[in-house]
Amino acid sequence: MALCLGEGMVVLHAPPAMRGARPDSLDLSVGGAEANVASGLAALGLATTWVSRLGRDPFGSYVEQDLRARGVAVVVEYDEDRPTGAYVKEQGVSGSRMHYYRTGSAATGMTADLFAQPEVAAALRASRLVHTSGITAGILPEDSTVLPALISARDEDGFTLSVDLNWRPALWRGRSLEPLLHLLRAADVLLLGADEALAALGTAEPEALRELVGHRPRIVLKEADHVATDISPMGRRTTVPALKVDVVEAVGAGDGFAAGYLYGLLTDRDITSSLRLGHLVAASVLAEVGDHVTGLPEPQIRERLLGASDAEWSAIRVDSEGLHWPGVVTVGGER
Repeated sequence: MALCLGEGMVVLHAPPAMRGARPDSLDLSVGGAEANVASGLAALGLATTWVSRLGRDPFGSYVEQDLRARGVAVVVEYDEDRPTGAYVKEQGVSGSRMHYYRTGSAATGMTADLFAQPEVAAALRASRLVHTSGITAGILPEDSTVLPALISARDEDGFTLSVDLNWRPALWRGRSLEPLLHLLRAADVLLLGADEALAALGTAEPEALRELVGHRPRIVLKEADHVATDISPMGRRTTVPALKVDVVEAVGAGDGFAAGYLYGLLTDRDITSSLRLGHLVAASVLAEVGDHVTGLPEPQIRERLLGASDAEWSAIRVDSEGLHWPGVVTVGGER
């Protein structure tokens, strides 16, 4: 079982048929890094709980209902005064731009008292892994005790703490990075992209990152040439290239990668298979509109993909119609 802690938000975006045009209506969906990871883990078949704080408003109800419909167990506090966060996705032909409305949201009011809730305490004890991100560190007040309490719970309950850097510079303007660095150094698994590592931490070099965060985390570095490298605390490196994808939209792909990789670890896969699962889930997000995992291959096909040779893996292509593996898998399934 896994638990994800962080903000869930309503996403407003143009209907797919109106991408690149001025819409006369907006569709609703759900976003937020940890909510996306939770839905990805649930889509892969893992029992997953999402913990957060929502506004007692229609958007809050929508977020809860959407995640429950995706198979995620939801444990939230409802805030009578603060609203549920939201963002507008402005979709253009060259990509999407996000406009966030999260200042003073319900999630920013999370406190360590959340962990005293019986449902949350039980879920923490039952979880092998808890996932959060630098976004959560960024939306909370600098003196918040939420993440220190989470780290203490890890030390007491023994779960693996996974952290995705998820650098959002707007959240850190005029603020000390110490809460973020403390979280990164406490992680057992640290996921980050090379570009965001350079922007946030001043380096994307593995040796410098190791010096910065210490020897506790297993570092998973997603690099600009579309490869992901797992660097163990002992320094062992495993690199796996991404799949070829006809990208429809990039938003949420990093969360999809995290879900696939973490699912691999939680189901005791080797590191190569875990990285491949990360790439596979990310590809399913990249090939669709929306932040959540859709269109995953059936489990038996996933197993064949994980066992593919390097040459076979490099021949796989994913697009909006599905996965194409010459001679083995086509859009309709097996051949």
